[in-house]
Amino acid sequence: MSGTVNVTEVTVVAPTLPEPGLLQLLAEDVRCVRSRDPAARSNLETLLTYPGVHAIIWHRLANRLWRSNWRFAGRLTAWFGRLFTNVDIHPGATIGRRFFIDHGSGVVIGETAVIGNDVTLYHGVTLGGTTWSTGKRHPTLEDGVVIGAGAKVLGPITVGSGVRIGANSVVVKNAPPGVTLVGIPARIVRPERPGGRIAGRIDLDHHRIPDPVGEALATLLDRIDFLETRLAHMQKRLREANGAAPKREDAPFHQPNC
Repeated sequence: MSGTVNVTEVTVVAPTLPEPGLLQLLAEDVRCVRSRDPAARSNLETLLTYPGVHAIIWHRLANRLWRSNWRFAGRLTAWFGRLFTNVDIHPGATIGRRFFIDHGSGVVIGETAVIGNDVTLYHGVTLGGTTWSTGKRHPTLEDGVVIGAGAKVLGPITVGSGVRIGANSVVVKNAPPGVTLVGIPARIVRPERPGGRIAGRIDLDHHRIPDPVGEALATLLDRIDFLETRLAHMQKRLREANGAAPKREDAPFHQPNC
């Protein structure tokens, strides 16, 4: 005797983690500095003397006001933050946990920018827009991105997790995870080095960023040397075939009459 078994599909919904409190976020912002800046000696020194930390504190406050529809209060708070820190972060920007601006001078972050966790920016970085549209017009940075001094990331593009952007580069296109970008406009120069980081710390080997223009010139010079050697060999074979007297190496090459 056969029976029928009814199987009911059960959808399991993962619980939504509660949003961390403001004090928890600020505490993480302060503590993360010691793992990314060798000059940081204590949390108290970091809290009192780092303008990049002051900038994110002002932004956390302004962003809470902005999301609570206290738009003018949020803009005013952000203005005070800019006045005291020289860092301009729109209160509407979304910034993740453990965010650090090293040196904290001249950084600009637009309204619709989205920044993931454990992101590090150096001074002079701009996360800007390229359109008058009121929608998404600023970049999205995924977790673990490091942007060098003076770099510009423009437009509603996405920079993948773990990307490193060299100083003064201009990024205008999406970037896949784990690569290094340099140049104007920025180009991918190599994948991330495996095992190149100390656990819990960012990669500070900025001097290891390659020079794509120099590499291209070196390749071109090698190719020229190869072609010159091949041409000299062909000249020698032609002279031997025609029974001509040996010529000096610096003599001009004349194509024999056929």
